[in-house]
Amino acid sequence: MSILNQPKITQDDVINKLRNAINHRALWMGLILKEAKERGLDWEQIGHSAVLKTGCIHGDSIKERMDVPGSLVSFANIFLTEDIKKVFEIEVIKIDENELKVEFGYCPLVTAWQQIGIDGEMLATLCDIAMSGDRAICSRFDEFEFHLGKTIAQGHRVCEVCFTRKRQIGK
Repeated sequence: MSILNQPKITQDDVINKLRNAINHRALWMGLILKEAKERGLDWEQIGHSAVLKTGCIHGDSIKERMDVPGSLVSFANIFLTEDIKKVFEIEVIKIDENELKVEFGYCPLVTAWQQIGIDGEMLATLCDIAMSGDRAICSRFDEFEFHLGKTIAQGHRVCEVCFTRKRQIGK
């Protein structure tokens, strides 16, 4: 399986520094979980559990900073900073009070994991574990649901991420 994961934004020093920081942390995650797997531990459960806890912390922080409680647009404005949009080369497909749909065009985590020889099923599983952070962020909001579509780690061109309102407004 060929992974298409090449950044288009490459000449921005701030974005490159942020990507390097994310890459470094993804190396930690990948190497720790790879070591756990090699020792026969339930590395997937360990990874999901730890990342879920991290996501809950981030979700609570986002919730505290929202200017309009329960607003998907307010959530999006905090979740998707301009720097994060550039780091992950995010294209916002739709944003309103019922749906936040985005596509990630680049993933520095996948780049890091590939640097240490992780590919195939383990790469896709690490991606799913990392997305548990977004699932957990969403879990802090009773009114939202999280949906993960295709991912770069599965060999797709983009990662499809969507947050939707459980009870649609105006429908």
